[in-house]
Amino acid sequence: MHWRVLTLVLFHAAVAIAAGPPEPFGPVPSERQLRWHEMEYYGFIHFTLNTFTDREWGYGDEDPEIFNPSEFDAMQWADVASKAGMQALIITAKHHDGFCLWPSKYTEHSVKNSPWKNGQGDVLAELAAACKARGLRMGVYLSPWDRNHPAYGKPEYIEYYRQQMHELLTNYGEICEVWFDGANGGDGYYGGARETRHIDRSTYYDWPNTWSIVRQLQPMAIMFSDGGPDVRWVGNENGAGSATNWATLRRDEFAPGIADNSALGGGQRDGTDWVPAEVDVSIRPGWFYHAKEDQRVKSVEKLLEIYYSSVGNGCNLLLNIPPDRRGRFHEIDCQRLLDLTTALDAAFAHDLARDKTATASNVRGNAAQFGADKLIDGDRNSYWAADDDVRSCEVTVELGEKLPVRHVRLQEYIQLGQRIEAFTVEARVDGIWQEIAKGTTIGPRRILRTSDVTTDAVRVSITASRACPTLSTLEVY
Repeated sequence: MHWRVLTLVLFHAAVAIAAGPPEPFGPVPSERQLRWHEMEYYGFIHFTLNTFTDREWGYGDEDPEIFNPSEFDAMQWADVASKAGMQALIITAKHHDGFCLWPSKYTEHSVKNSPWKNGQGDVLAELAAACKARGLRMGVYLSPWDRNHPAYGKPEYIEYYRQQMHELLTNYGEICEVWFDGANGGDGYYGGARETRHIDRSTYYDWPNTWSIVRQLQPMAIMFSDGGPDVRWVGNENGAGSATNWATLRRDEFAPGIADNSALGGGQRDGTDWVPAEVDVSIRPGWFYHAKEDQRVKSVEKLLEIYYSSVGNGCNLLLNIPPDRRGRFHEIDCQRLLDLTTALDAAFAHDLARDKTATASNVRGNAAQFGADKLIDGDRNSYWAADDDVRSCEVTVELGEKLPVRHVRLQEYIQLGQRIEAFTVEARVDGIWQEIAKGTTIGPRRILRTSDVTTDAVRVSITASRACPTLSTLEVY
């Protein structure tokens, strides 16, 4: 072969190698976690005997006779959630009082011994049907702590807990998330013992074997607790995410009820596992319905603040809407949810960057498959990437005309890990670049609110990255 031809062949081979996708960096999300990230916003439903006793935590000695919602309507829940833009509903199938919203065959402390529907009712079944009808996913909360069960704190309770888990995961269709609360042990009724029981939170539940039941029966279900194994608590119940948010944790250091709260909000930069944060917060001061809180439902302004702090910082938002004693979402709560949706729809109605012109100071191997146009094609699974040795670079989108800009949405291509740790956003105003936002991590998602600016171009400068940066989305609103 002539040396010039050989050189050309080697050159094209080198370019082809350079244009391959970046190697994954650090922990990466599983398929079930990627599906969870796409959900972004969904609802929590706290509903049990507490709704009728006006408590937040039941003691476990409540009479099932008091559970009797007068106008129970799971379809109303699903209708409101769907109109509000939620993707799923997670319900407290069993809270700490041990009362079961389904007719569990393993306990008498359930709806089967209530007057509601003459003991023939099943909240879980009706919710599952309503969610299916409205295209929503469904999740379940099964409290590890049970203040009613006589065996709580003893080995035989674990078998009971797993039997109930099996019921929930086999009788109600696909479950998207299983929620493990961190409250474990304390005083309770315990079948009449009326005593305080303490457990070793790290060993009592034998979590690996409990989690294996979920993996076997619902392999695509996400498991939530203080430290995962799939999704972590954000460390507060105020609706606040962290502006620096690593989706990784040293997972073995955490368990349900065992957590370093200072690490939960921002995650751990050197985390060994992909365990992103979920923000859980109630639309009211309490988790369960209390008539005295009807005038304390969070305002649209407060809910927007929560949205930007949670979803805007790469977390998912789990917003609680507690049904009242009728078994319906209260009218005030419904209106707040719909008003929030109206505000968000108005803010994100039109992506100004979509299909405009995008350029980058570096494109991986100069290959079209990693070009800057992937940022603005409306496909959040295509992505721009830089060469392996690049740690800082710029991407720019030309808007084609002067337009008012208030939001910029960025996403890394997290299938290859989280990399970026510092960036700035600038707008070109009358030919001069002005900084309008900056941040640290991007990860699954960053939504940046900017001061009102009229501009014909937006530039994102990545100033620090742990490996060659990737971005799947640059949206401008």
